Amino acid sequence: MRYHNITKDDMRNGDGLRVVLWLAGCSHCCEGCQNPLTWDPNGGLLFDESAKEELYEQLDKPYIAGITFSGGDPLHPANRLEVRALMAEIKEKYPDKSIWLYTGDSWEDIFSYPLMQYVDVVVDGEFCKEELDTKLLWKGSKNQRVIDVKQTLAGQEKQIPVLHCGDYSE
Repeated sequence: MRYHNITKDDMRNGDGLRVVLWLAGCSHCCEGCQNPLTWDPNGGLLFDESAKEELYEQLDKPYIAGITFSGGDPLHPANRLEVRALMAEIKEKYPDKSIWLYTGDSWEDIFSYPLMQYVDVVVDGEFCKEELDTKLLWKGSKNQRVIDVKQTLAGQEKQIPVLHCGDYSE
């Protein structure tokens, strides 16, 4: 697994102050993407013990609400297994910290992935330049969804509509 950056005290990529791991690798290649540098799965730096310790230093802080996995796409095939192992380790070590996941994949395609048991909130869907709205909370385009994973998997959320780029209308 490779990554481009670790952001500290981030307030834009999830609820509360967070640490964000920006992973390398994305096959969605959305037009207007804010991070096209992260598309190459061979780009960035190798995620090693030093990087993990940097994450843990941040998660040790009581005011950090949790970690956000972004990128690129954390669910790119080059990332998926290591992301799952890291999420499991984080949940064990920091059970009160939330895990957010940004992916260009749709919820309907990923809800059964084993790593979803560790995710609290997923922001799904490709970024759609035509649906850009800078006033949206935690997402870049109207077709994307912010999903409470635990409630949704428990059947407590209403049916989630499937929205693709260009399908959204108010």
